[in-house]
Amino acid sequence: MESISKKDREILRGLAKHQLELANSKENEKILKKWSFIEHGKIGEPTVRFLVSNFTNETITPRLKCEGASARNLEFGLLLTSAGRELFNDDTPITGEFLVHQNIWAAPFGTAAKRTVAEGENAKGYHIDPVINDLEEDFDKLTEGGFGSNIQATNERAEFVSDIFGDILPVKRVMGSLGGSITNSLVHLMGMQNYYLSMYDYPDLLHKVMDNACKIYERFYDYLENEGLLLPTVGVSPVAQESFAFNDELPADKATKTTECWGFLESQETTAISSDAFAEFVFPYQDRLAKRFGLLSYGCCERIDDIWEHLSKWKNLRKLSVSPFNNEKQVGEYLRGSNIVYYSKPRAEHVTIAGPLNEDAIIDCFKGIAEASSGCMLEVAQREVGTIFGDYQRGRRYVELAKQTINKYWNP
Repeated sequence: MESISKKDREILRGLAKHQLELANSKENEKILKKWSFIEHGKIGEPTVRFLVSNFTNETITPRLKCEGASARNLEFGLLLTSAGRELFNDDTPITGEFLVHQNIWAAPFGTAAKRTVAEGENAKGYHIDPVINDLEEDFDKLTEGGFGSNIQATNERAEFVSDIFGDILPVKRVMGSLGGSITNSLVHLMGMQNYYLSMYDYPDLLHKVMDNACKIYERFYDYLENEGLLLPTVGVSPVAQESFAFNDELPADKATKTTECWGFLESQETTAISSDAFAEFVFPYQDRLAKRFGLLSYGCCERIDDIWEHLSKWKNLRKLSVSPFNNEKQVGEYLRGSNIVYYSKPRAEHVTIAGPLNEDAIIDCFKGIAEASSGCMLEVAQREVGTIFGDYQRGRRYVELAKQTINKYWNP
């Protein structure tokens, strides 16, 4: 890594001190108390966060002051950690440590996907250009995936950070939730239409594809165990879909088996198929992987209300993504009184559509979420925000309305 200039070092140390102040603040103490209810599997005051990952061009990049590339990378991470709290007064928990992520990876397929990305500044849309047009004819193109790690890179980053501001924010190595998603990678190779038609045209081949991908993940989990690469997944350690690993069920000091760690599964690409088709083509492989996890977070943007009869079989399920495409009241009935977090992801258009905020619509949205999730452990994360038109007050007011409405209509 490149050396850090004196100027950049002072900027980074100043941000590290500021993060430590946030971590030790009374406000953070109140927020951590909210998360402690989830940590202990109890119903308490819901958490509300406004995630900036999709519009860092408005929230992070404009505030960068460092000049060197490595320094800017660290500065980006420090600013990202506190953005929700600082800019929008949300319930993001702040830690007095700098998190360095364990460099491990797995990919269910070795074939590279192709896609055409939309033009324009900050464009996010894209079109999948199928590599697999006919599963039978192109089956040999679906090469086997792989997995691996780069612990040397992890160690080097930890040492690099420690040298700059480790005396302020100690480095903590963390591991994200273990992944096991298959259909997302497959659809990026086939396109949605080819994938869906293959269920009818080549069911046996599709099962073989799913089985091969599942085996890659199973071998990956074995590799992590055998090489001693697992880390505890508790507290502010990341869980997929931008959540956290707060729990008191998994070991906090050491993890030696994947059954002592968080896992994450999803299959948003199959949201349009029937529950029976899901049970045939997806669930058996997810079930194999789910059994390798200690705790499980499930879902992205898919409907989970229609496949609950299958998901409910997992006794280690602790966090369920509830996108607005679901019958939210029905999901609330499924989860009410359970130890599974109702992880709400509201529609983003109320804050991303140009013009003044429609406060009545925002209140109505969060009233519905509050009523649907009453009696559940509720975690709200406003994801998929593409822009707030550079107006931080817009996002801050949105969070304020969300909190006020949930506090008024949500009941334990």
